[in-house]
Amino acid sequence: MRRPVVGVIGNAHRVENRFATQMVGERNLRAVADVSGALPLMFAGSPEITDVGALLDVVDGIVLTGARANVHPTRFKTEPHEKHEPYDEHRDDVALALAEACVARGVPIFGICRGLQEMNVAFGGSLHPEIREIPGRMNHRMPRLENGEIHPDQAVVFADRHDVRLTPGGAFAAILGCETIRVNSLHGQGILDPGKRVVIEGVAEDGTIEAIRIADAPGFALGVQWHAEYDPQRNPINRALFEAFGDALKAHRRAS
Repeated sequence: MRRPVVGVIGNAHRVENRFATQMVGERNLRAVADVSGALPLMFAGSPEITDVGALLDVVDGIVLTGARANVHPTRFKTEPHEKHEPYDEHRDDVALALAEACVARGVPIFGICRGLQEMNVAFGGSLHPEIREIPGRMNHRMPRLENGEIHPDQAVVFADRHDVRLTPGGAFAAILGCETIRVNSLHGQGILDPGKRVVIEGVAEDGTIEAIRIADAPGFALGVQWHAEYDPQRNPINRALFEAFGDALKAHRRAS
């Protein structure tokens, strides 16, 4: 059986603020290749370039990665605000359609950070643009220096920062073999109201939703709010998730 192929969504980016490009963080590609055992294939987060149906005809799974841009608030009936920019509406078009199509067709899908948020919105859920503004919540954004700049040490930026309690007997508990894990935290936006088929399987110490699955999905359909693509080669929690995703890819390929 040939190596599975995983589509990894691209993000709109401008080089030198002039040249339009599509960009994927290399850690996402290496996680898919090194741990899931698949060939990562980047595709454009633009509906004018990427036909969802044609894409799903040639890949064995999809990864919706994290990204700098927030999901546009109009996708969940909220007014946009300049302080919550940037947005990537073209990626929204592709990712929301993909989340629904993958579940309908049984194509394995793994949402990471923004990807989890996209999965929630695709199934009718809403987001809060700044989770830290909700009373009782912690600051889930990446650590910064006193002058406001992002901390220069990636080991500090991606360090585990809080616990997540998993649903006993749930999909994540089964994959990870435990009910409490510790994860990194690099997001401002997060789930406010879960979508109709979104099952909450992991919650942070402050009540922030950190892990979800799509109910009655015929294939792997999980999302995490933390950046699981960071160091899954050595991090046992993130490794187990990408290995489970890899197993789902192989099962889907055998069945198709």
